[in-house]
Amino acid sequence: MAAPKLIFSTPAEIKLFRRKNEMSQAEFWSRIGVTQSGGSRYESGRSIPRPVQQLLHVVYAPDARSQRLVDYLRTWKAPAEAEAQSEA
Repeated sequence: MAAPKLIFSTPAEIKLFRRKNEMSQAEFWSRIGVTQSGGSRYESGRSIPRPVQQLLHVVYAPDARSQRLVDYLRTWKAPAEAEAQSEA
């Protein structure tokens, strides 16, 4: 199963979504445990770690899209784990 496309791929998309939904940075980012200042840095172009991108998707994507990511993550195996299982 291929990883689903995440809802946000750029800081501009995040900022646009947040503004369209009339959310402050503090409100938007606190839902995934990121501070307002951290969220501001991400919106300004700082690299967003993959786990943060995935949390944004789970929280803000429509339910069906969120569920596809959750299902994918439940079946995903870390490369070292997959290698260990193939050797067993």
